[in-house]
Amino acid sequence: MAPKQTPSPEKNRNLVGPVLQRRQTEGTFDQRLLEMRADHNWKHADPWRVLRIQSEFVAGFDALHEMPKAVTVFGSARIKEDHPYYKAGVELGEKLVAADYAVVTGGGPGLMEAPNKGASEANGLSVGLGIELPHEQHLNPYVDLGLNFRYFFARKTMFLKYSQAFVCLPGGFGTLDELFEVLCMVQTGKVTNFPIVLIGTEFWAGLVDWIRHRLVEEGMIDEKDVDRMLVTDDLDQAVKFIVDAHAGLDVARRHN
Repeated sequence: MAPKQTPSPEKNRNLVGPVLQRRQTEGTFDQRLLEMRADHNWKHADPWRVLRIQSEFVAGFDALHEMPKAVTVFGSARIKEDHPYYKAGVELGEKLVAADYAVVTGGGPGLMEAPNKGASEANGLSVGLGIELPHEQHLNPYVDLGLNFRYFFARKTMFLKYSQAFVCLPGGFGTLDELFEVLCMVQTGKVTNFPIVLIGTEFWAGLVDWIRHRLVEEGMIDEKDVDRMLVTDDLDQAVKFIVDAHAGLDVARRHN
C-alpha cells in the first residue's frame, strides 16, 4: 500500500463558520440564507437557522464580554506587505496600543493583518473577527483573540458593540459597507460619541467631495454628518482625535 501523502497546508482549506474543513462547500451560509430556493426547503430550514444565528451571537458575546476599550480598523484585504498602506496600518496598530486601545479588525490579510501585526508586536490585544467567504479564508497570524462568523450581521453587531471608534484605511466594497453603516448608526443615534477616521486624504478625497457637494448640497444629509469624520494622513492626529473624543465623553459623564 502506498503511504498516505501529507496534504499541502493550504490545499482546499475552508473555514465554514468556526469550523476548518479540507473540502469545498457549495456557497456560504449567508448566501444560502438570502437566496430563495425553488424547492421551498426554506420553509423547513429557516426556523432551524435561527438557532445557528443565535449561537453566533452567544459565542461572540461570550468571547468578547471582557474586552477593554477598543478601536476597529477596516481596510482592503488585497494590499501586500510591501505597500505603504500596509506599513501605515502596522504603525497605526502600534499607536493605538500605545494609547491603551485594543485593536479589532476583520481578521483577514492585507490592511486587516497590518493593524493586528502592529498591535501584537506592541504587546497589545489584537482581535480578529473573520467571516466565511469563498476566498480570504483565514485569520491572520497576528490575531490573539479570533472568531469566525457565518453571518455578516452577527459579525457587524460585534464590531459595533465592542468598539469605541472606527478607523478606515483604504479599502473596497467591504470597507465602504462598514464605513457607511457606522455613519448611519451614528447619524441616527444608535451609537453615540463614536469617532470615525479615514486614513488617506488622497484616497478618500473624491468620496468626501461627492458627499459634500451632492448629499449635503441637495439636503439629503446635514453638514454636521460629514463633520463626524476626520480625514487625515497623520496617524498621530488620528489617534489623538479618538482619545480626545473619549476624554470629552468621560468629562461629560463626570458632570452628569
